[in-house]
Amino acid sequence: MSEIRPAVVMLHRQTGSNCAECALNPVCLPPAVADADLDQLESIIERRRPLTRGSQLFQQGDTFNAVYAVRSGGIKTSLTGPDGAEQITGFYLPGEIVGLDGVAEGRHGVTATVLESTAVCTIPFSHLETLTGKLPGLQHHLFTLFSREIQADQQLLLLLGKRSAEARLAAFLLSLSARYQRRGLSDRRFLLPMSRTDIGNHLGLAIETVSRLFTRLQQNGVLAAEGKDITLLDPAALCQLAEPAAECADEAGKRVRHLS
Repeated sequence: MSEIRPAVVMLHRQTGSNCAECALNPVCLPPAVADADLDQLESIIERRRPLTRGSQLFQQGDTFNAVYAVRSGGIKTSLTGPDGAEQITGFYLPGEIVGLDGVAEGRHGVTATVLESTAVCTIPFSHLETLTGKLPGLQHHLFTLFSREIQADQQLLLLLGKRSAEARLAAFLLSLSARYQRRGLSDRRFLLPMSRTDIGNHLGLAIETVSRLFTRLQQNGVLAAEGKDITLLDPAALCQLAEPAAECADEAGKRVRHLS
């Protein structure tokens, strides 16, 4: 499926060495900061070498010191229960902030694991907290990020509650579509950084069910999939599967209402 390559290239494009040059500037923290104050934000950010697949950014129970902006790649967060079972709680794409779970208790409540070669910007929270007191726009943006975390938790509960398996997967794909679009990438063609096993764990579905659903959606002309390369052929149909009672796009080409 050679037509999906532009989106994949864009996802992994090199970002700048500072906030002003970074390709993710419009979707990360900088939009909340005036150009004249950008140097103050830049001064507290630490950039790491890329992390390898399977490595952990932090573990459940670790002391909370910083939040992390994903520059490239992808990260999953998970909880480990008393019985040792893992529940994947979320996925983080370029431009998104991971680690906010640790603010309340001073310890991380989840483990953050790298899905593929991933670069992050480390933002010490004590410095960020001080800076938000000086820059109201940054403070508001941080509150918005907290709100999105709460919304994501609520939507996960909804997905794992009363929705069918097909509706869960459809809503998940639409959420990814909306998030890629916010990063200036194609909302129709994108690369899944996570495995189908991870998707199943996140949605409370067996891997066999996830594979069967992908096959059904392909047979029905809703999407095309080749490994992790996904093309949404009929987003309106996908929206109807995810939220039948919702106001979705019509077939004339209006934009689908994204779930995020």
